[in-house]
Amino acid sequence: MTTLELIYVLFSIALSMSGLAMVSIAANAYLRTERREMLLLSLGFSLIVAAAIATTVSAFAQDFDNAVVLLTVNYAITTVGYLFVIASVIGEP
Repeated sequence: MTTLELIYVLFSIALSMSGLAMVSIAANAYLRTERREMLLLSLGFSLIVAAAIATTVSAFAQDFDNAVVLLTVNYAITTVGYLFVIASVIGEP
């Protein structure tokens, strides 16, 4: 594994761990308050983390071939995750 690949993995792990912390915090808040916003926040960060993990695993599994397809799928899933995060912030009118 090259230095750049190692750095990529480390940043992916850091992103995933911090995202999972957000999922845990939001899920706990939802269980305590049953507020829809916390459920949306939890779902949003779950998708963002899933996209990060899937992209890293897929990149190494495909030896970094088809990077355009890989990044397009990553951005699509991440965008949907951020839409859930935005919906949680906007809340109910």
